[in-house]
Amino acid sequence: MRAVIQRVKEASVTVDDQVVGRCERGLLVLLGVKTSDDTKDGIYIADKIANLRIFEDGDGKMNLSVTDIGGSLLVVSQFTLYGDCRKGRRPGFSDAASPEMANTLYREVVERLKEFGLPVGEGVFQAHMEVSLVNDGPVTMLLDSEKNF
Repeated sequence: MRAVIQRVKEASVTVDDQVVGRCERGLLVLLGVKTSDDTKDGIYIADKIANLRIFEDGDGKMNLSVTDIGGSLLVVSQFTLYGDCRKGRRPGFSDAASPEMANTLYREVVERLKEFGLPVGEGVFQAHMEVSLVNDGPVTMLLDSEKNF
């Protein structure tokens, strides 16, 4: 499982000109699911997201998590995180999980994040979405449950 984490002042996702999810100060999470992922990958990613210390403390050091600051999340499913661009000019998506599997694991991650007491906004699975954000920093981190980076 992969996640692109962006520290944001605010973020929202729109489908058909309707805002369907949003967050204030917190994290925008773009989440991709791989064919070999399972619940343990979701647990790892959710725990990392909730506890990743990328917010500044009183001394200006990245020492606080989204949980520590009482922030919120916007989680958007994004199968293109498993796009393979190494050959040719068109990405291949053979490592991306099927929609059914991806949605199941996406839901598990969202529910686990809610268990941390975090407000979680969401996109609409398999919809064409417009994501808007004000990146704070900018701070962007990459997570991978296989610990490739």
